[in-house]
Amino acid sequence: MKPFLEKVVVADDASWSMVRALRHPNVPFEWHHHPEFELTLTTNSRGHRFVGDHVGTYDDGDLVLLGPHLPHTWSSSSKINEDQPHNVMVIWFRPEWARGLTELLTELKPINAMLERSSRGLQFSPQASDRVRASIEAIFDKRPADRLMDLMAILLSLATDEGAAPLSAPNKAPLATEAPGSRIDRVLEHVHKNYRDEIRVADLKELAALSTSAFHRMFLRHTRLTLSEYVTRLRIGEACGELIAGDRPIASIAEAVGYRSLANFGRQFKTLKGQTPREYRQRFNAGRAGQSNRATKVVGPADT
Repeated sequence: MKPFLEKVVVADDASWSMVRALRHPNVPFEWHHHPEFELTLTTNSRGHRFVGDHVGTYDDGDLVLLGPHLPHTWSSSSKINEDQPHNVMVIWFRPEWARGLTELLTELKPINAMLERSSRGLQFSPQASDRVRASIEAIFDKRPADRLMDLMAILLSLATDEGAAPLSAPNKAPLATEAPGSRIDRVLEHVHKNYRDEIRVADLKELAALSTSAFHRMFLRHTRLTLSEYVTRLRIGEACGELIAGDRPIASIAEAVGYRSLANFGRQFKTLKGQTPREYRQRFNAGRAGQSNRATKVVGPADT
C-alpha cells in the first residue's frame, strides 16, 4: 500500500506549521508521508501507531518525532476520558528551517543529532513527554513570536532525552553522518547496496581502512547497532514494506530480502517485531480498513 502525500500549508505569519485536531469519533487510519519533520503529541487516546515498518500501541501522552517522508499514521481504539475527544497536536517544520536555525544559532546545535535519529521515528520517554506536554498544549494559543521561542525550547529539551527510542528500521538511503567519503559513509553505502546478500566484515573493514575491532567500535558508535543487528533491521524493514504493499507470498518476500531459510526469516521477524509476518500483515490491513483512496490531503494553517 502506497502512502499518500500530505501537503502541509504554512500560515502567513509563521515559518512553520501546526494543527490541533479534536477527533470526537476516532483518530482515523491515514497512511501518509510529507517532506517536513513532524512532532506529534496524542492525548486522551489509546490505539495503534504505524511508523515505517513499526506497528505498536500508544497511550495518553504519546510523543513522537518523525523525519521527512517517513510513512506513518495513528489509529485509535478508545479514549481515556469518554466525555472528551481524542486530541492530536502536530507541529511540522521543514529540514531547511531546522538547518538554518542550527547553523545560525550555536545554542541549538544539540537538536541536530535528534533530527538525524528521527529518520527512523523517535518515541520520547514518558518523562520527556511530561516535561514538554504543557508547553506543547499551550503553544497553540500564543502569538507567533512566542510560539517560535517555545518551539525552540521544546526541541532543546527533547534533544536531551536519553530514553528516546527509534521506532522503524534504518532507512535504505541513510543520511550522511560525516563529510562525504568518510569511513562510515563508505561502509553504509556498501551495506545498503548489498544487505540482501552476504555482508563480509573483511570487505567492510577494508573499506574503512580499520582493524576488525576498530571497525566494530566505529559502526556501533555511529549506528548504535552491531553490524548483524543493522543488516537484520534493513532486511526486516524491507520485508515489512512488501507485506503491507500487497499479497505477495511470504516465502517469496523472505527470499527477496536475503533469507534462504523461511524458518530463520520467521524467527528473526518475530524477535524484532513481536509477531509473525502473517500477523503483521493482518494487523496492518485491519488498521487501514475503511481508509479512503485519496491520493493527496491538504492541511490548513494552525487550528487555534
